[in-house]
Amino acid sequence: MNTDLEKALSKVPEVTLGFWIIKILATTLGETGGDAVSMSMGFGYLAGTAIFAIIFLTVVWVQIKATHFSPFTYWTTIIATTTIGTTLADFADRSLGIGYPGGSLLLLTLLLLSLFIWHRALGTISVQSITTYKAEIFYWVTIMFSQTLGTALGDWTADTAGLGYTAAAGIFSGLLAIIVLIYFKTNISRTALFWTAFILTRPLGAVVGDFLDKPIDHGGLELSRYTASILLLIAIIVCTFVFKQRAGKAH
Repeated sequence: MNTDLEKALSKVPEVTLGFWIIKILATTLGETGGDAVSMSMGFGYLAGTAIFAIIFLTVVWVQIKATHFSPFTYWTTIIATTTIGTTLADFADRSLGIGYPGGSLLLLTLLLLSLFIWHRALGTISVQSITTYKAEIFYWVTIMFSQTLGTALGDWTADTAGLGYTAAAGIFSGLLAIIVLIYFKTNISRTALFWTAFILTRPLGAVVGDFLDKPIDHGGLELSRYTASILLLIAIIVCTFVFKQRAGKAH
């Protein structure tokens, strides 16, 4: 495959600072948006998951069928993975009765299994190799599992561990800072660091989202989930214009 064709088929963005800022905003929106449907609208976790599953499958299909990189399509798909991740994690943790530890372990197993099968099938899990339909399918399945795991980890840390939303956000921010330091100071696999950071941004978004909409007496700001979701969506749209994005370099 020649370089020009690879660039045309690469439909994921270059990993830059702007990428991570939008990713954190998107994961926070996933928390407030998911909770708005399952809790505020009263659909519940199972029905909420079904609703977001339909949206997720639809936008993934559009993303995979696209012939070039589109920031709007890509980030819409990311948001879809975060919202279904929120309701699916809540369903596994609460409705199935396995709790945050059980849910986190189950989702971690599914995530690692997805990465393992992806690597065995294609020989790499690098985001720079997302230039085929098969690679894209593995990519989005893995992201969906990572978003769901991140939700469970965020809720587990903030609620069950009793750290609260701001302390939990500080912990995950600190872990991300360590990943950044490792990136610049070592030669550890960039692919491994990417997926580690990608997973950690989700629990950060989960606890920040909860901080925005949970009651004041529970350590939150008690914003309306609808208001918080709209503000986050606006922020994402603005950032997609401020941080000019292009397709990642394929190899």
